[in-house]
Amino acid sequence: MGKKTVKTQEGDAVEKVTKAVEGGAAKAASSAKRKSKHVQEGKVYVNATYNNTVVTVTDNTGNVLAWASAGSLGFSGPKKATPFASSKVISAITEKIQASGPKDISVIVKGIGSGRDSAIRSLINNGFNILSIKDATPVPHNGPRPAKTRRV
Repeated sequence: MGKKTVKTQEGDAVEKVTKAVEGGAAKAASSAKRKSKHVQEGKVYVNATYNNTVVTVTDNTGNVLAWASAGSLGFSGPKKATPFASSKVISAITEKIQASGPKDISVIVKGIGSGRDSAIRSLINNGFNILSIKDATPVPHNGPRPAKTRRV
């Protein structure tokens, strides 16, 4: 659109402020950096599949504080689902939330990958106080529809 000039008058001095306008809405002059507040308790979600391990740290209300996956750390192919990769994911999460993150955590584990147990052990080794461990792996109640009967 262009530039918008705003004149403000304080006493005798007249000040000109120029703001860039995009699509009718004025952009913020300075980007305000978000301050991370200190969280005492939180939840750690570990999703361990055959292909990858994804770890998400949230506060008790569900706001995501940090996340990491084996793929985002540079592991590729079948190496993403190994216990070594899941321990590296936990150490990356620990570095991200070192200053403001929770120390008392509840762990929710989902999936049947090989990184499940290694992730929980790594959480303990990195100084987290685990309050509870919950397995949220989906289990089918009735399974798939059976095959139709064979006619001879």
